[in-house]
Amino acid sequence: MSPRDLLQDPCWHADDLGKALPDSPHAVSVALPRWQDVVAYEEKDPACLKALQAIYPRFGFHPLVAEIAQKAREEHGCADGSAWPYPTAAAAERARFHCQRSEPMAKTTIKTILGLPCLLTDAKGCSAAKAFWQHSGLGASSRQAASALGLEPFPSVQASADAQTLLRQRLAEIYGCDPELVQLHPSGMAALTKALEAITALRPGKPCLQLGFPYVDVLKLPEVVFEGCDLLLTTELNRLALEFDRRQPAAVIVELPSNPMLQCVDLPAVARLAQARGIPVIADDTIGSPLNLDALPHADLVFSSLTKSFAGRGDILAGSLVVSPNSRWREELSRELSTALAPLGDADAIALEQASRDVAQRLPQLNNACQYLAGKLASHPAVTRVHHPGQCANFQALMRPGAGHGCLLSFELSGGVAQAKRVYDALQVCKGPSLGTSFTLVCPYVLLAHYNELSWAESCGVPSHLLRVSVGLEDPDTLWQRFEMAFKA
Repeated sequence: MSPRDLLQDPCWHADDLGKALPDSPHAVSVALPRWQDVVAYEEKDPACLKALQAIYPRFGFHPLVAEIAQKAREEHGCADGSAWPYPTAAAAERARFHCQRSEPMAKTTIKTILGLPCLLTDAKGCSAAKAFWQHSGLGASSRQAASALGLEPFPSVQASADAQTLLRQRLAEIYGCDPELVQLHPSGMAALTKALEAITALRPGKPCLQLGFPYVDVLKLPEVVFEGCDLLLTTELNRLALEFDRRQPAAVIVELPSNPMLQCVDLPAVARLAQARGIPVIADDTIGSPLNLDALPHADLVFSSLTKSFAGRGDILAGSLVVSPNSRWREELSRELSTALAPLGDADAIALEQASRDVAQRLPQLNNACQYLAGKLASHPAVTRVHHPGQCANFQALMRPGAGHGCLLSFELSGGVAQAKRVYDALQVCKGPSLGTSFTLVCPYVLLAHYNELSWAESCGVPSHLLRVSVGLEDPDTLWQRFEMAFKA
């Protein structure tokens, strides 16, 4: 039976709840076709959770990873605790260190199950172990679990090495740097974890500072796992200079653009302010894409989730970290980054190399389709506001010649939450988390990312009824017709 064609036959009906997006054993998204399904997912409704055939890997266990975790609990009598499979002993030990620091009274140990090191905790350590799993992005991948369980063959080490060489060369060509400055990691958050390890070694004991409304885990990782992170929503340069002087953070973190408001700080100006004070700058170019944006002349480290538009398939978890050749800390950072807590898995590297071969052709299509939909939405009477990087001068200042704005937009409806629910339920596109896939994905992003802090998000100017759209490769006119039909619902 061939996989479901999500361009022509999207998962949007009520009975699609829980379907893997895409129709793949390694899918990283899951269908939440109705607003009530999103709420049920956030409320951990048993019926909803039981229906899920997949989940974004950092937010829960892929079914194959869950099987290994269950084996670990059964073999080591961990009925009231939890088990967390990692790809390397170093990653498992780092998770254990976090648990011991967060919950000193918790009991933790590491046992190897089917070749994968598993962190075992008692009930006291469960929360800390879960936080590290989610924020760090270092957990075992579904492909690693499949090989460990004997469901898929272990790939050739040489084939993986060849794939990783090609990937570093491909990324180096995109970024315009030496391949030696490019690292591959098991996720975008794993890349940030390693970046923060290096920054902490250079500037110990200091919290980071994030500028602009944050992607939840980009803020939570330094806040929870490292030395802390402060959030600054202002972009006014005089105020930033004062705050940099007062705080002297370990690093400044920026997203290019922010998620879901799709705005950029003035990166060249921020970099000048920070670096004049000896503060490194870390940039996340996942949403904008390094094919569209050139952040490397200004940031010291650039990380990206290759899971998104670089892979484009929605069934590969991977990340990259690039050291700027212009960084004053280039040698120190390269030295601190010389060993990874967990390398990109062999099978994941091979899949990623194959999937990203067409990225230079595919991304312009996503850019153009997203720009087209943004224009159509902006002129529709039901839409009060569209958020798209095309409206941001700071984004445009970083763009490469002939580039676009990426695949992501968000919009608000005049009818608020009530209308957003009706439109979301009626939209005949796939609905679930993640972005950058070849098929369009829509979600009420703020509910998924900030369900327990909606008032805080609102106070930051991010409304809970906002709908985020990752535009895919459907025919743009056909896609717009689906949105028009939903507005009439």
